[in-house]
Amino acid sequence: MALIIAAATPFHGHVQPVLTVAADLVRRGHEVVVLTGSRFAEDVRAAGALHVALPPAADFDDRRLELYFPDRAAFPTGPAQLDYDMKHVFGDPTAAQYRALRTLLARRFPASVVISDPLFLGTTALTLSAPPGHRPVTVGLGITMPTVLSEDAPPIGLALPPLAGEGAKKRHREMNEQVKEVFGGAQRHIEENFGECGTELPGFVLDCLVTVPDHYLQLTVPGFEYPRGDLPPTFRFVGPLPAAPHARRPLPEWWAEVERADRPVVVVTQGSFDNRDLGRLIRPAVDGLAGQDVLVVAATGRADGPAEIEAAGPVPANARLGGYVPFDALLPHASVLVTNGGYGGVHQALRHGVPLVVGGDGEDKPEVAARVEWSGTGVDLRTGQPSPEAVRDAVAKVLGEPGHRERAAGLRAEIERHDALAAIAEVVAGAA
Repeated sequence: MALIIAAATPFHGHVQPVLTVAADLVRRGHEVVVLTGSRFAEDVRAAGALHVALPPAADFDDRRLELYFPDRAAFPTGPAQLDYDMKHVFGDPTAAQYRALRTLLARRFPASVVISDPLFLGTTALTLSAPPGHRPVTVGLGITMPTVLSEDAPPIGLALPPLAGEGAKKRHREMNEQVKEVFGGAQRHIEENFGECGTELPGFVLDCLVTVPDHYLQLTVPGFEYPRGDLPPTFRFVGPLPAAPHARRPLPEWWAEVERADRPVVVVTQGSFDNRDLGRLIRPAVDGLAGQDVLVVAATGRADGPAEIEAAGPVPANARLGGYVPFDALLPHASVLVTNGGYGGVHQALRHGVPLVVGGDGEDKPEVAARVEWSGTGVDLRTGQPSPEAVRDAVAKVLGEPGHRERAAGLRAEIERHDALAAIAEVVAGAA
């Protein structure tokens, strides 16, 4: 049995993958402490692990970021907000995270392994604080695209696929230098945060997120990620995590229509977190697909979601509205998933061989959408607020061109050859 600390930045999308890993390690007989935000205490206990709350300087409620980061709203979605987030949302908690890890290791829980999402920078500082053998083995979970710069692909933030032809590598290197300039202020700010820990970043911060941990396990397969010949030897594709278990809820009263549908089933979702305004994607999709020979299932992820959609106007006859719909039951019946592009949700669809239409903005969603189109598994709408007509045309394209389903089926087969939880357990066993 190993003692393991699993650390997560207190965002729902960061915590849930870490909890999936923690729950599996507990089932394998390990003792796990999860260091994350106070609002996730009940979820941690449900995973069978011990919850330790982050100190106040690193703890916040991601549902109400405006209370903790009141200046954030002044920065528009895109590079300006990303720069702010890197400095303040992720950079400023570094020293508090680092001290919390040090205190936990010294006084309560001498773990042999620390597993964390890449933006939990306290673990990066811990890795840099001492050589291997004098600290726990650190494992980065690639819960989104790898941020390391490469001459074989554009840097993240541009939502561009790799360039082709003569001069592509040179152009990629030029883009990388431009990104370093754009992130210059964030780089200096984060270096100051690491200085408070008595450590020093060995290079560009986006590189360090991937290159510093002893192991970096990317939660996808090569077929969904741009090829790079310059990844560090510590980097490994392990496939996506299985869907996190959820409490079973009664199926909707219209569920039999899904099971016996004799027309394509189009599932529409804005994920389990970014769903406060269902007018961004779900309502346009419902309206755009009205009158089409499809059954539209809108999974709102909120108990009051169906009422919000109904309040926005008449619901088309071919649409069925749900609050919490179990995707493990729904996706086997789906012909297309229309989604705002969360990394985990996209992989859940690909695990079932379901092609996609992606309309998302902010955070990593444009990059996820770009990879969907590059991999041939779907269509990138290139906006988080598409028109009904844009959704309709994209769904028609995915349904009408068999290549999307064929590529999604190919990625499903590739995913089935990987076992992320087994790979993580193997790393833990080697470090124990």
